[in-house]
Formats: sequence, C-alpha cells, structure tokens
Amino acid sequence: MISLKQKAEILLKYFREGESQREISRTLGISRKTVRKYIKGFEEKLQKLGSESDEKKILLLIEEMVSKPKYDTSKRKKVKLTDEVIEIIDKCLEENEKKKLSGKSKQIMKKIDIHEYLIEKGYDISYTTVCNYIREKGEIKEAFIRQEYMLGETLEFDWGEVKLNIDGKDTVLNIGLFTTAKGSYHYARLYRNKKMENFLDIHVKAFENIGGIHKEIVYDNMKQAVKKFVGPNEKEATEDLIKLSLYYGFRYRFCNARSGNEKGHVERGIEYVRRKVFSKKEVFDSIEEANKYLQERLNIINSKPRSHFEGKSPKEILEEEKLYLLALKPRYDVSRREEVRVNKYSTVNIDQNKYSVPDYLVGKFVIAKIYPETINIYYKDFLIASHKRCYSVHQWIIDINHFIHTLKKKPGALHSSAGRHQMCPELQQIYQDYYINNPKDFIVLLELIKQKGLKPVLEAVKKLSQIKRSVVNTDNIKSIILNRPPSNEDYPSSKDSEIEKVSVNLIKKINDIFNMNSEGGLLN
Repeated sequence: MISLKQKAEILLKYFREGESQREISRTLGISRKTVRKYIKGFEEKLQKLGSESDEKKILLLIEEMVSKPKYDTSKRKKVKLTDEVIEIIDKCLEENEKKKLSGKSKQIMKKIDIHEYLIEKGYDISYTTVCNYIREKGEIKEAFIRQEYMLGETLEFDWGEVKLNIDGKDTVLNIGLFTTAKGSYHYARLYRNKKMENFLDIHVKAFENIGGIHKEIVYDNMKQAVKKFVGPNEKEATEDLIKLSLYYGFRYRFCNARSGNEKGHVERGIEYVRRKVFSKKEVFDSIEEANKYLQERLNIINSKPRSHFEGKSPKEILEEEKLYLLALKPRYDVSRREEVRVNKYSTVNIDQNKYSVPDYLVGKFVIAKIYPETINIYYKDFLIASHKRCYSVHQWIIDINHFIHTLKKKPGALHSSAGRHQMCPELQQIYQDYYINNPKDFIVLLELIKQKGLKPVLEAVKKLSQIKRSVVNTDNIKSIILNRPPSNEDYPSSKDSEIEKVSVNLIKKINDIFNMNSEGGLLN
C-alpha cells in the first residue's frame, strides 16, 4: 500500500496539474492500477460531496477523502547531521557570540564541548562531523535571492505572540498570521495556544476570508506542520497537514532551518501587525473582543494603498488573485479527536480539565471532538455532551443535568456538589430561595427544565412568588407551564374564596355608606 503523502501526490498531480495517469505512474514509480484506483475513488467521493446536504454525511465523506491508506512502514536510513542537530550547534555558536560581547570569552564552548553536549543529549554524531560543519559555516556566507510571485500562487503562515490585558489579567496570546506573497494581504487571529485544532481552525477561517485557496502554503519547522526530520533537507509533514492539503488541494513547502527570509512576508508581518494593531489598544474584556478589534484593524491595513504596489492596496491585489485561486469546499472539520474513558465521577479528562458526561456512561469510552471554543463528546456516534472549552488547568466543568439519575438516589449530595455551584445565577437563586431544604423536589425541577427550558420555569416562579412564597414548588410550576389547575393544598379552598369574596363586597357597601354620610346624604 502507498503512504498518505503518495496518495496526496497522485491526486494533486492529476486534479491540479493535469498530468495523465501514465505520467503520474512513471514519475512516482507507482503502478497505473494503483494510480487509477485512488483517482477513481476520489472522483466518486467528490461527486457525492457536491450533491450531499446531510452535514453528518458530508463530514464522513471528507474524512474518507483524506483518510490514510493502510501500508507497511519501512525503516528510513538514519542521518546523523540532521536539521535538529544543526539547530543545536547553531544555538551553541550564538551563545558563544553573546558571551564574547559580554566579556565572557573564556567561558565559550569549544568544538569538543559542543560535541560532548550533543552526545549527552543522545545524538550519535562524530567529532569530525561537528568540526566540519562549524568550519564550513564560518567560511560560507549566505546569499539572498529576490523572489517573484505569480497571482494565486503562494500564501505564507507563521505563529507569533502578543501580550494583552484580557478581563483585567495580563495574558500572553498566540497570534496566527497568513500573508499573501503577491500582495501582502494579512489575515490573523488570536488563540490561547498553538494546538492542532487552532492550527486547523485558522486555515479554514483564512480560506473563507480570502475567498479561495492559494496553490502553495509555506511554513517554517513548527511542530503542527512538521512531524519529523528524515534527512538533511527533507521533512515529513504531520498527518493533519497532509489531510488538510489533500482536501483543499494546496501544496505545502517548508523553509530551511533558521531561514525566516524564505517566508519574509509573514516574518515581517507578525511584527508589523502586532505593532499596527495593538500598540494603541491592549486592554479587552475578552479574547472575542480582541479578535473583533483585530479584524477591524486588519481591514484598514489591507485597504491602504502601497507605493511599491503601484498605488494598489493588498485588498485590491487579492481581488486580482481570486481568479487564480482554488475553489472553496464545504468547511473542514477542525477538531482534535481523543478517545477518553469516563471516570467514577462521570467526567472525562481533557487537557488537564474534567468535563462531565451523563452518569450512565461511567466506565465507558467516549470520543471527544476538541474545537478552539467548544468540546463535543460522542458515544456511539451520538452527541451526549457539549461544553464551553476551559483554558485553565485542573478545573471541573460540570453540567448538573448529567447527574440527575444519581442525584435521585442521593439527593443530599446536591447541596455541596460542583454541579450546583456551576448552575446559572437565576437557577442558583431559585434553589436558595425555595428549595434549599427540599433538594429532592429541586432535582425534579431540573428534569422539567431539561424538557421545557429555563425561561418558562423562571416565568412560572415569578408568578407564583407574587401570590405567596410557600406556593413555589415543582408541582405548581409544572401546572402553570402545562396549563393545569394548581394544587388545592397550596391555594385557598373554594369555600374560603367565597367567604373572602362576600367579605370584600360587604366592606365595599359599608365604605359607600360612609362616603355618602360624609357628603350629608343620609344624615339630612
């Protein structure tokens, strides 16, 4: 069987570059039968994708289109002077230069020290290889080659950091930035971290913002893009990047180690966007507000004419590029998936936080789909829990409705439970005012809220509380919501109501008499 990368090569050469199956077979050294098989399968799924309206089936088709073929892995030849080793040597040399400038030249690492340092870190490399690299690095100076880009050809991506005050707290956020190589059009977004779901999310949002997909995207050696180094100048892409590129049809390219100039637009763009957007405003109530502000400022930046673009703005050049971009497809599922086991507290552990699921799932395995802002949890393909994602650590995110079955058996556990303390403020107030001594009845109320929603319950409680505090209970709330007669035990009996009615009428008559007397009607 072929690898996922080879599958992607076959499909990109056929669908994007227009090569024949014979040419692809000869170029890649893969049999025409295998080439034909993957092209035919992809075409069939592409046709189904165009006519399918069921979101669940669309996601399934996308998953099949980018799925990894089963194949036997083969061991690659070990290369000793890898980019990883080169990066460590270069860092040692950079530290040497810093020590020289600070007057610590006697404390620099010599070649033998660098070699020993690599051996201690577990790298199998000879002293001669280290010496040869350091000598060659000192003798050769890098030359820069001016680049020219075609419309719709290249898009560059990179991560950076920005320090903002979010909700009163100084926070370091990651800013992901896409920049077009042709016109320096910027698209950026803020995230709490650089995990894979955020890496995928900014791609999908950028493609939708741009209105299409460039034929090539350039990355540095970030771990979300590069799985491992397999040679001095070769990197193996992560499976997620291969799937994303296969689905949208773009090619990916990696910079050489420490060669930010190879994607200079986005390297300079991080500093430029950070300064232009956040130098004047850095305090926000939430990340959502900061992202909204970022998009507003980017729109201004992208609309500004540039002299080096003959007076055109990046947005105008992007409009010219759109004719050459690959067409958008239905939105890719950007979630990171994990199979997790439900513990005895009916929660699952995701990124050092606990999220609740229905209590009947204790001990079972469930699938968590982790998105940048939400976490959806599935059992046997059914959505059984959805939570807002928490970016703190060691937190319990609890939905009390997941524990109704257990609380019916242990109503006394309700008062101190984490779920009760995480209820909405309105529901917590109802508990404190009317149910603190009757948790069992409150659990029944929770079932009613699950069926009918919170709003009608709040309205019913308001009506009942205006009559009498003691009549606020689940039976009467249910009666109002379902338009049934209220309980006689809580309301005055019909006999009492009749007496009250007669009494009111009698008082009214007496009052009328006294009003007449005050005017002299009867006394005269």
